[in-house]
Amino acid sequence: MNKIVSLTVFLFLLGTSFVFSQGGQAEPVVIKDNLILKSDKPFVKSNDIDPLTPAKAAFYSAVLPGLGQAYNKKYWKIPLVYGAIGTSLYFYLDSQKKYHSFRDAYKQRLEGFTNDKYSYLDDSRLISAQKFYQRNRDLSALFIVGFYVLNIIDANVDAALLQFNVDDNLSFKPSLYQNDLTAKTRVGLTMNYNF
Repeated sequence: MNKIVSLTVFLFLLGTSFVFSQGGQAEPVVIKDNLILKSDKPFVKSNDIDPLTPAKAAFYSAVLPGLGQAYNKKYWKIPLVYGAIGTSLYFYLDSQKKYHSFRDAYKQRLEGFTNDKYSYLDDSRLISAQKFYQRNRDLSALFIVGFYVLNIIDANVDAALLQFNVDDNLSFKPSLYQNDLTAKTRVGLTMNYNF
């Protein structure tokens, strides 16, 4: 019962602190020579939020992969984007070349030519090799499209998250404290608002 009451009080205090902190900003007041003066300067410097920034980053990444990451100034992601798309493209082209090689050898064998570079394979092995490389080619094409779309989504989400205020004045820290009566360690939450 004691835990329920303390949890209820904690949630009530947490809720009221959020309600009062989310309200409109109070007018800044300057005290000078025991006179209270109103100031035109706001308490907190607000960051201007541009709602089109994520759309621009996504558009740039759609035009040229990695350009949205450069727009977001996350240059370390550009080699990852080109590495993922480039590796998938390499496997696509390699599988396409091998697929055509096995397919041409099988067609020549059906026409009666037996002097090809795959003469050591029978017809069933040529057909299974064609299916194998065709499947790998199709999967590589899916990976190319998937990494391209992932590049666009990453640029969009990263541009949206860059606009959030994540400075040290906003903190939510769990802490351990010792109960004075029982000498047992308890867990508590500390919320700090610094203006």
